[in-house]
Amino acid sequence: MGADIIKSGGGTGKRRRRSGRRSRPMAEINVTPFVDVMLVLLIIFMVAAPLLTVGVPVELPKTAANPLPGEQEEPLTVTIASDLSITIQTTEVAAEDLVPKLRAIASERASDRVYLRADGAIPYEAVVQIMGALNAGGFSDIGLVTDIGGPSLGGPEN
Repeated sequence: MGADIIKSGGGTGKRRRRSGRRSRPMAEINVTPFVDVMLVLLIIFMVAAPLLTVGVPVELPKTAANPLPGEQEEPLTVTIASDLSITIQTTEVAAEDLVPKLRAIASERASDRVYLRADGAIPYEAVVQIMGALNAGGFSDIGLVTDIGGPSLGGPEN
């Protein structure tokens, strides 16, 4: 009633290697480390991407206007802070040096578009003066940056 286990091949079950034959290299690629590195890089870029915006703190006015379509070139941003300091991207510029710096930047760029960020508490006169300087510096396409969610002033509610 009992079953016996029979070993085939006779002997001890160990394989003998031929002394003249080398072991062949493994032909399979292990992609697990590659996938691990890619996932880590993906997480790093997902966390870092929101931090790459121009970081001069400004209290933007709110409006109900639709946003402008995106560009292929990195947008040039000029910021006027509440203390009337002027910043191009992240570099602070004196008012008298603004037009020469803008001309130098305009000669290197393909687009004449510039985004103007101005604190909502500064006088309108300061914004208009900077817009004139932007135009004199070679930038005729000026976009005013605002926050969404402001009053619609009788327009359709979105």
